[in-house]
Amino acid sequence: MERKVIRASVLGFCMGVRRAVEIARKSLVDFKDTSVYTYGPLIHNEKALEKLEKSGLRCLYTEEELEEVKKNAVESKKPPVIIIRAHGIPPEKRLSIEKSGCIVVDATCPRVLANQKKAASYAADGYTVIVAGDRNHGEVAALAGCVKFSGAQCILVADRNDAENVAVPCAGTDTSETRAVLIGQTTISRSEYDAVAAVLRRKIPGLVVLDTICPATMERQKALAELCGSVDGVIVIGGKNSANTRRLYMTAQEKCAHAVHIEAASEIPPEFFSLGTVGIAAGASTPDDIIDEVEFTLSK
Repeated sequence: MERKVIRASVLGFCMGVRRAVEIARKSLVDFKDTSVYTYGPLIHNEKALEKLEKSGLRCLYTEEELEEVKKNAVESKKPPVIIIRAHGIPPEKRLSIEKSGCIVVDATCPRVLANQKKAASYAADGYTVIVAGDRNHGEVAALAGCVKFSGAQCILVADRNDAENVAVPCAGTDTSETRAVLIGQTTISRSEYDAVAAVLRRKIPGLVVLDTICPATMERQKALAELCGSVDGVIVIGGKNSANTRRLYMTAQEKCAHAVHIEAASEIPPEFFSLGTVGIAAGASTPDDIIDEVEFTLSK
C-alpha cells in the first residue's frame, strides 16, 4: 500500500529558536579562542543541542557549573562567553554574569524580551504582575525575575485551578481598585490562557490582560488542527521537554485516532507504517533535518 505523508502547513523552527541557533553558531566562530557556554539548554531539542555540542558549544545545567565558570573568568586572559538562551534569564542573573567578567551574548527571543519589558514596565508602575505558564519553565522564571527586579509582587499560576486559588492582593476587602496585570508564557495554549483570564477577571474587576501568546504557537496549533481532519494518524516531532511540542501532541491526541510524540525517526511506531495517510507536525525547536528524516522514513 502506498503511503501518503502530509506536512502541517506550519511546523519546525520558529523565528526565536532559529535566531538563537544562528547566534550560537556565530559565537562559536567569533570566539573560537575561548570557551562558549549557554546557561541552560539553548533550545528544547536534544538532537539539535547534540549537534551544537559537537561544534564546541557547552551547556551549563546547574548553578554550581555557572559559578565555577564565573570564578575562573575573574583571572582568565580570555574570558569565556555565556549565551543567554531563547527563554531569557532574570536580570539579577545577567548582572551577576557580567560582573564576573564573562562575555554575555544575548539570544533571548525578541518576543520573549518584549514580554519581559512589558512585565517590568507594569511592575515599575506599581502593578501586581500575574504570570500564567509553567512555573518550572525558564521563560516564566525570567519573567518573574524581571517583575521582582522592578520591586513588584509576582504571582505564578499554571492553569485555571491555580487561578481559582489566587489570593487577590489588595489593601483591604475591596478588590475594585486592585492594580494587577496578567501576562502569559509565549507558548501557553490560547484556551488555557483565556480560562485563567476569565477566572481572574471575576476576582479582580480591573485586571489588565495582555495578549502575549506568540503567533507561532497559535499558527502551529491551527495548522495541526487542519491537518488532523485529512490524515489517519499524526506524528508530532520535537523534544520531550518542549512545552509547545507537548501541547501540539495533546491537540493531536484530541483530534486524531492515532497520535504519537517522537524526537527522531527511529522512534516511529510500527503501526504508522500500515496507515494510508500520515500527518507530520513539529514543535518550534525541531530542526528541519529531523523533520526531513521522519518524512523520508515514512515514505520508504
